[in-house]
Amino acid sequence: MGASGSGKTSMRSMIFSNNPASLTERLGATIDVEQNHVRFLGDLILNLWDCGGQEAFMESYLHQQRSTVFSAVGVLIYVFDIETRELGRDLEYFRECLEGLRQYSPAASVFLLVHKMDLVREGERAAVLARKREELERASGGKGVTVFGTSIYDETLYKAWSGIVHTLIPNASTLSRHLRIFADACSANEVVLFERTTFLVIATSSSSAPAPVDGGDISAAEAAAAAAPDETALNPKRYERTSELIKAFKQSCSRLREEFHSLEMELAEFTAVLDEMTKNTYVLVIVHNPVVETAAIKMNIRIARRKFEELQGDNTPS
Repeated sequence: MGASGSGKTSMRSMIFSNNPASLTERLGATIDVEQNHVRFLGDLILNLWDCGGQEAFMESYLHQQRSTVFSAVGVLIYVFDIETRELGRDLEYFRECLEGLRQYSPAASVFLLVHKMDLVREGERAAVLARKREELERASGGKGVTVFGTSIYDETLYKAWSGIVHTLIPNASTLSRHLRIFADACSANEVVLFERTTFLVIATSSSSAPAPVDGGDISAAEAAAAAAPDETALNPKRYERTSELIKAFKQSCSRLREEFHSLEMELAEFTAVLDEMTKNTYVLVIVHNPVVETAAIKMNIRIARRKFEELQGDNTPS
């Protein structure tokens, strides 16, 4: 949800319809509610509601359709335009949304996307986002919220949506645990599991979640890396940048009427294999050991497929 023109439909188009940022200007305003049903990991289906932000529609959602819109909500995503001139009204609508959740879906998670951060000067973004986060947390009246700064022109959009989707996967911790076992079997430094269509991060072989829950431009990992630079340290934005690059590559393949299946890279520093893990996911395996051959990595992926199909068909934590 969010005001008209805040960018809701543009981000939905990029994440779930694989459209590039350059085509979002062609999108018209959303009329009432547009629903998308997105299948994740076997039987898990996300019912995504894109609610038009015009004043008449917002009034209808918050009053006449209140019980319909706010019942059985898993996650509320409210989008704020960083350059809005009607923040007071936007915050009032947001508070009404929180009241609707309190009545009908009190356990729902709330994510706030401060969108169009590309309109802020790069050197000022962290400070602007920090002030906005503090303001939105005050407006939330004690309700726990997660704030992300986002833009359709960089990896921040994938960072935010990977964090959102991760909270909706009941057995995400189980998948991460088995990825760590798989990484050990492959002698891999890191393994990342992506959803097939959106290329959002589902799970990683590291013990941390795929996206920091604080949503800031500078995470704890980034702050630590800045304080103690290390040439061997992994880029904290690597997951989101990989999502962005692979989706762009898939779009290039589509323009050439070719279908993307897998990717192999053998460089001096590392070997990377991106391949289908299951019918719903891709897996990225990163190995620094030059002795490990890509053929061995791909064989391990084939062996692991049946187990991960079983795990993804089970939506209960184990």
